[in-house]
Amino acid sequence: MARLNPAIASANDPSEPPVAPVSRAPSRGEPLPLHETLWNANGDVASACRNHPFVRGLADGSLDSEIFQRYVAQDAFFLRAFARAYALAAARSRDIDTHHAFRELLDAVAHELELHVRYSQTLGIALERVTPYRATLAYTDFLLATAWHRGLDEVVAAMTPCMRLYAYLGKELAARTAGSSVHPYRNWIETYDGAEFQAAAARLERLLDRLATDRPAIREAYRYAMECELRFFSAPLEAAS
Repeated sequence: MARLNPAIASANDPSEPPVAPVSRAPSRGEPLPLHETLWNANGDVASACRNHPFVRGLADGSLDSEIFQRYVAQDAFFLRAFARAYALAAARSRDIDTHHAFRELLDAVAHELELHVRYSQTLGIALERVTPYRATLAYTDFLLATAWHRGLDEVVAAMTPCMRLYAYLGKELAARTAGSSVHPYRNWIETYDGAEFQAAAARLERLLDRLATDRPAIREAYRYAMECELRFFSAPLEAAS
């Protein structure tokens, strides 16, 4: 799978601290959980996303509303594919606990899509007529192909980065905007900083720890999904140029 090192390097700002790894050290003889190991290994991409011009614009409220409108349309398209990947994973689950977990995560995506529907009504977006960008299709095609053809461990590894990254960005942006009484993207920030989304991200990470082991295919799926997230943030900016 291709690497995005040049893009990651250009998106990172040396004046900004890198994404901190988990602070706790593993107990003697006990490794970190897999979800923490993978997040730490991809801190460079997480930093690039946090420092991306799109995310910076969300943080300070300067993001052009037309660019945000394009993002919402693409994200709604993506989330529908994300929901299908959850549904496929649930159908392929061999035990009731795993099936139930995927069904609950599917419900969480449905709630997230409700936010996009409200945005679409406010911004005049026809969600049923969205033409996906190349970056969007690359991401959704990867997720659905993984959900259809790979093991559940790789499916979870491919889906976890989206949830963990947005939970991380929600916390980061909420901290940056805590003193702002009026912010154009407060609803977006509050959604991903909210307890429901944070719990869903943690639930998926627990599934990752239970279903997967640290092997190259798992690391590659996680890394590629993280890089797709970085491309996804760039796409609505590039469409505006």
